[in-house]
Amino acid sequence: MKRAVFSLLLLSLTACGNKGIEGVQTFTYAAGDHRSGSLVYAENPPAGGPHNPIWQNCGVYTQGLYNEYAVHSLEHGAVWITYRPDLEAAQVAQLKTLVEGRPYTLLSPYEGLDHPVVISAWGAQLKVDQADDKRLKAFLDKYEQGATAPERGASCSGGYSGTR
Repeated sequence: MKRAVFSLLLLSLTACGNKGIEGVQTFTYAAGDHRSGSLVYAENPPAGGPHNPIWQNCGVYTQGLYNEYAVHSLEHGAVWITYRPDLEAAQVAQLKTLVEGRPYTLLSPYEGLDHPVVISAWGAQLKVDQADDKRLKAFLDKYEQGATAPERGASCSGGYSGTR
C-alpha cells in the first residue's frame, strides 16, 4: 500500500514538473555550429542556432549584446531575458531582481522586440507584456541549466563581456 501511494505521489510530482508554460514556443537547433562574423537568425532575439565560438559572460547588461555570443551562452544552459530599451525603470528593476543570484542568466535591452519582454533559452522562447508575469520565473526554473541545453554545465564566465 505504501509503495502504491509513493508511486502515485512520484507520478503526480513528475506530471507537475512536466507541465507546459503557456505561450512558450519551441524550436529545434543543432548544437556546436561555431561561426565567425555577423549571423542571421530566425527569431528576434534568437533562441538557438549557429553562434560565435566564444560565449557571452552571464550577467546583467545595460547595453545590447551581440546575438552570436549570447546564443553560445544559451547552448551552455543560460537563459537570456531581453527587454525593450524604453521599458519603465521599475520593470527593469523587477527583471534584475528575477535574475539575482542566478549564475546562468543574461539580462539586456534589445532593440526591435515585438513584446516588451522576451525570455529565451536554447530551443525555447516566451514573449510577455509585463516584467511581473509569473511565467518568467517558471521559464527560468525550467530552462536555466535545463534539459534542452546541449552543453549544460559549460562555463558562463571567462568568455566575452563586451556589448554592442
